[in-house]
Amino acid sequence: MRKITKSIIWKNVALLLALSMVQHSSLAATEASKAKTPPADLQPLEDIPPPAITSDDNAEEPKVTIIKKKGETIEEYRINGQLYMMKITPAHGVPYYLHKEDQDGGWVNDGPVQPMSIPKWTIFRF
Repeated sequence: MRKITKSIIWKNVALLLALSMVQHSSLAATEASKAKTPPADLQPLEDIPPPAITSDDNAEEPKVTIIKKKGETIEEYRINGQLYMMKITPAHGVPYYLHKEDQDGGWVNDGPVQPMSIPKWTIFRF
């Protein structure tokens, strides 16, 4: 008796889910048809010209220098002559990046095994 009752309950649940899905899809279809008709007081926007393309020699695009040594490739990225990042691709292994922490700081390793970050706070100054 229990098995029959459980199967009837599951059939009813499946029927209710199917009915709710049909009802939901019909509501979505009516909403979509309403959204396709624009309102009567709609006014067009003004035309916006595309941005001007300028060839500025002082643009801050990085200059990339590629150095190959013993199967290792080093890509140096510079802006205004300042080296700010290096990508090192070893002969065997995963490429990793070294970049400047700030202008006065050292290099930070963003590779597969990142080193421990050491705080550089000034606690006392004599």
